[in-house]
Amino acid sequence: MNLVFLGPPGAGKGTQAKRLSQELGLLHISTGDLLREAVRNKTDLGLKAKEYMDRGELVPDDLIIAMIEEVLPEGGGVIFDGFPRTIAQARALDDLLQKKGLTLNAVIYFEVDDEKVVERLSGRRVCKTCGAVYHVKFNPPKEDEICDKCGSPLIQREDDKEEVVRNRLRVYRDQTAPLIDYYRQKSLLYTVDASKDIDQVYSSLREVIDAKERN
Repeated sequence: MNLVFLGPPGAGKGTQAKRLSQELGLLHISTGDLLREAVRNKTDLGLKAKEYMDRGELVPDDLIIAMIEEVLPEGGGVIFDGFPRTIAQARALDDLLQKKGLTLNAVIYFEVDDEKVVERLSGRRVCKTCGAVYHVKFNPPKEDEICDKCGSPLIQREDDKEEVVRNRLRVYRDQTAPLIDYYRQKSLLYTVDASKDIDQVYSSLREVIDAKERN
């Protein structure tokens, strides 16, 4: 099964993709994770991408598509998380899957309002050393701004700052939201309410996936 998880930043796509990929044995391809790894490793792609990411803008299509093609397994069985983000990327994905003899089975749209996204992302804190993730409201560390696991300082990522988050949402509405209609017209789109808690969202997601598997 090959799936696309679609929705604004902070909708919980990554959390749900990790859980579903573990249960179904699918490869979770997160463009966000791949890009951040490239930035950390200071690869050519990472250096180019960082300029866009720091401004909350989309990384150009050609960079993203080349990266996806590099990691896509021959036999499929993938959750695409954060890709495609534009109509051009969606068409490129169609071509890429066709070239490998694969089919896109469903697109899950995680629907959530902007203010909840701002609250989720701007409150997120990450450990500089071990990568543990906290939230100032929903999952605070025991000691303010200090990691429970390793005692290192917590930081707010550049792309989690409120002004950047709001810009990311504007970019999403302008460039990514048209994908909803694109996939709806292909009868591939299924919507889940991503404003609920993690387990409720996952339950809704499994209902969709289980129905697809039965068919």
